[in-house]
Amino acid sequence: MQEFYIDSDGVALHAKLEMPEGAPERCPLCIVQHGLTGHMEEEHILAVSAALREVGVATLRVEMYGHGKSGGSFGKHTLLKWVDNMLDVVDYAKGLPFVTDLYLCGHSQGGLLTMLIAALRPDDLAAIMPLSPAIIIVDSARNGELFGMTFDPQHIPDRIYLGNPNLAEGGTETPSFCGDYFRVAQHIHVDEAIAAYHGPVLLVHGTDDMAVPVSYSKDAAKKYENAQLVLLEGDDHNYHTHLDLACMAVQDFMGSLA
Repeated sequence: MQEFYIDSDGVALHAKLEMPEGAPERCPLCIVQHGLTGHMEEEHILAVSAALREVGVATLRVEMYGHGKSGGSFGKHTLLKWVDNMLDVVDYAKGLPFVTDLYLCGHSQGGLLTMLIAALRPDDLAAIMPLSPAIIIVDSARNGELFGMTFDPQHIPDRIYLGNPNLAEGGTETPSFCGDYFRVAQHIHVDEAIAAYHGPVLLVHGTDDMAVPVSYSKDAAKKYENAQLVLLEGDDHNYHTHLDLACMAVQDFMGSLA
């Protein structure tokens, strides 16, 4: 395992690169991305990464702006900053001499990010895997409600405070969001991003997800040109019940690409 930082226009992004068993000279690489308030050491991120390496795919876990050990402040992060970060990460991954095909896998907000990056770099990504993609963020920003926070979507304040400073188990402390987080989210067009990517897509979602309703993945799967949808019955946002099945879905998807 190699641990290092990737420069993203002056912001240091914490990264870990791990090769599959046998350390082949050339193999596919999957960038594995955490979600909002998350980090690269969460159980579901580690498990999916390990599952990918078991089927011969190297993994690059990266923490985005304001998260984990990366630079930037959570209180100033927006999806545009994450998009800018990930474009630099894709460029870094493309430059690695061992990489044959490049994949992108992201959970929650990282899943939404995966969908946006696929639209921007369709020729670079052989396949994508949005896991419980938080498409709800876009609708919530337009409706003026997210995570129990309410605001006027026509007149968004500069800072919106959370009642609980620890939004997610094991996640980054999140006392507040900047208003730009929601202003940016209001102007993201998910359907346009879906239409711009024609490669293989795997969507995985728990049917009892309370953070992001499963209907978002069902709808996205219908709109993508080439999508598989795996529903985990009775499972939650982070796959606490059927993490093994989520990993199996990722491995089966990789096998279908061979």
